[in-house]
Amino acid sequence: MDEERIINPELEGKNEEQIENSLRPQNLNEYIGQEKVKHNMKIYIEAAKKRKEPLDHVLLYGPPGLGKTTLANIIANEMNSNIKVTSGPAIEKAGDLAAILTNLSEFDVLFIDEIHRLNKSVEEILYPALEDYTLDIVIGKGPTAKSIRIDLPKFTLIGATTKAGSLTTPLRDRFGIVDRLELYSAEELATIVKRSAKILDVNIDEDSSFEIARRSRGTPRIANRLLKRVRDYASVLGDGDINLKITKIALNRLEIDELGLDNIDRKILDVMIGNYHGRPVGLETLATTIGEEIDTVEDVYEPYLIQIGFISRTPRGRIPLPEAYKHMGYTIED
Repeated sequence: MDEERIINPELEGKNEEQIENSLRPQNLNEYIGQEKVKHNMKIYIEAAKKRKEPLDHVLLYGPPGLGKTTLANIIANEMNSNIKVTSGPAIEKAGDLAAILTNLSEFDVLFIDEIHRLNKSVEEILYPALEDYTLDIVIGKGPTAKSIRIDLPKFTLIGATTKAGSLTTPLRDRFGIVDRLELYSAEELATIVKRSAKILDVNIDEDSSFEIARRSRGTPRIANRLLKRVRDYASVLGDGDINLKITKIALNRLEIDELGLDNIDRKILDVMIGNYHGRPVGLETLATTIGEEIDTVEDVYEPYLIQIGFISRTPRGRIPLPEAYKHMGYTIED
């Protein structure tokens, strides 16, 4: 069900990835939002360049669609380094990681997305590579097996994850820089929408930019996706320029309300308030009732509903808060 959501923060398909790449900023000055992370990163990069050393290994975590991959590419650009991109699930065997590491050059950046999904045996190979820039490989089996140590070029690992809690402590401790990316404000997203519209060669007014921004769940990727859908409506229903009237028509037809909630979010709240009358609901029960995976509810839907004060996690389960009742048109029961 998740793949059908227009406000799904995950990327879908090669075409969308290509458009997404064209909208990505290339340096820290172009990067909008995440001011604390950006400010600190400028200092770390400048210091590393002055010492003529690679940047410390970086862990970026937070909900999907906030710019972890974009920031990794920017760091490589700012360090004047090449970047190699892979993901945790793609590195199946220790040999796969060894091949990647031995092909790195001095000061290269290795970006591993979904690093929490690294295989345990692969992760253990990574430890000496991160600490000492060495790779220990065992050749052969049984009594004839021997260990070979290979020196690696000095490199920077940038790991990205939506589940920082799923990282093992030994791996997490080997990152010198750990930054959490936060959801964006509507003002920051409006700036991103205007920048993206300019790149897409679309005229958009201030009110429309803000309308898209406030329905984008604090996520740049969703804001850019909504902009592209509103652009479609503007080209068919109007003259191609995006105004507030067309923006509202498009977003309403996409069933995305003023707070960025779609029909699935509203279904979650309906179940919590209507079916369970505000009593605590277990995550598994909630996921089964709405027909979604537990991980999807926890990682995609919940963070935003918690952020806007609609639901709360308690030891007994999830409960709806007064703002959710108000938004959904329910009266709080005594």
